[in-house]
Amino acid sequence: MSWLRVPDEESLPEEVRALFEPPREKLGFVPNVLRNFALRPGRLLRWNDHYEELMRGESGLSRAEREMIAVVVSVANDCAYCIAAHSAALRRLTKDPALADAIAADHAGARLEPRVHTALTYAEKLTREPERMTEADVERLREAGWSDEDVMDIAEVAAMFNFTNRMASGLGWEPNPEYDALGR
Repeated sequence: MSWLRVPDEESLPEEVRALFEPPREKLGFVPNVLRNFALRPGRLLRWNDHYEELMRGESGLSRAEREMIAVVVSVANDCAYCIAAHSAALRRLTKDPALADAIAADHAGARLEPRVHTALTYAEKLTREPERMTEADVERLREAGWSDEDVMDIAEVAAMFNFTNRMASGLGWEPNPEYDALGR
């Protein structure tokens, strides 16, 4: 599950164990990201608060659009854990496994609104070539219909997954096998 020690659930603080219950009830399992990140309980709690606000909080981006960004960034980083987890989340949100698979295979060829393509292209460039980002990249997002707040959310979701991808890839986090069947 990880190249590092994974703490026993019983040894974790109550606040961390409480994070395990919603996915256990909703999905039938605890995502390994939570179990692995629990090695540093305080950091897990702070990361999870930020993640929940970013991915489920108020935004001009739909939850599905945020998951699309997560998938595109994770594919660009070749992060097996996040590709599996967020492709599953995208399948569940859209109820369209073919679309989720198309985005994971090559978002440029997926059937999406042009404004969504623009957001995904921005997130991919920010991931692959951050040193080449310019104000023109932001202007393209505005021209596609995204507000400045939306642009910040697009960049922040991309940044969150660049961080999480590096944690997962750098520490050998393995995806739960249950992700393969979710949303199919």
